[in-house]
Amino acid sequence: MLTVATHNGTFHADDIFAFAMLHAATGGQVTLIRTRDEAGLSGADVVFDVGGIFDPAARRYDHHMRDRPLRTAGAPYSSAGLVWRAFGREVVTAALPAPVAPAGVERVWRSVDAGLVRDVDLMDNGAALQMPGHVSALLEAWNPTFAEEGRDETDSFCEAARLAGMILERACARAYAAVLAEETVSAARAQSSDPAILVLDRRVPWEDAVFTLGLDSLLYVVRPAGKAWTCSAVPPEPGSFAQRRPLPDAWAGLRDAELARITGVADATFCHPARFVCGAASREGALALARLAAGDDPGAAAGE
Repeated sequence: MLTVATHNGTFHADDIFAFAMLHAATGGQVTLIRTRDEAGLSGADVVFDVGGIFDPAARRYDHHMRDRPLRTAGAPYSSAGLVWRAFGREVVTAALPAPVAPAGVERVWRSVDAGLVRDVDLMDNGAALQMPGHVSALLEAWNPTFAEEGRDETDSFCEAARLAGMILERACARAYAAVLAEETVSAARAQSSDPAILVLDRRVPWEDAVFTLGLDSLLYVVRPAGKAWTCSAVPPEPGSFAQRRPLPDAWAGLRDAELARITGVADATFCHPARFVCGAASREGALALARLAAGDDPGAAAGE
């Protein structure tokens, strides 16, 4: 059992998340102390967000000092980031459904650190604008209001920490899925003979992986969609609604027999009017559409 301590009084997202991390890393084997009294803090195994000391060797993780700890790029840490740096890999290991190699754990840890955790750090330090719907503001809404005289402060803290723990678990799960998606895209790329077309046999999210892996020549991604298959045009940059090469203009908005006639692909099913995705009933049909769009048969792609 690990005894952990933080300050009493009004709590913030960083100390909530820090406690949620310690709770996850130990499988719930934690005893919480909330106090500002140094005598009470000195008996704890881990102290965070209070005490005026940052000393990883002593497991003291405060950030409210003049010489406060900073990330490599200069962004300030909060107690959430400091505890994540020390215990986050244990959190990742506990959160994932199966044993993961250390390299995979590290990638998930870095992803969550660069996203959720860093965001909480920035919010706590006033280095980012806090919006009412931001996760930090939502968690801090668990502080008892003046109209709730009977509401226990520590119980409220623990309620908020349970929610933070669920958020943290989902952040790890999604980061791990992104790692698996990148591995899937990389393996498919290695098996492909056409740099313009990528075929995935699972419906994995591919867009981030395309840019992370630097697949600059890729134009179309073919993958399953339920019992059918789709061919999606690759955007020129992450988050863009444009395409490196839109699907042929002659296909826009066509469905079934019309699209089959103009493309020569018998099981073609649709082409979106915005020309970013089309589909067919089979893998072979969707791949044929991708090859036409990529220019293997320009006349057929144009409906000539």
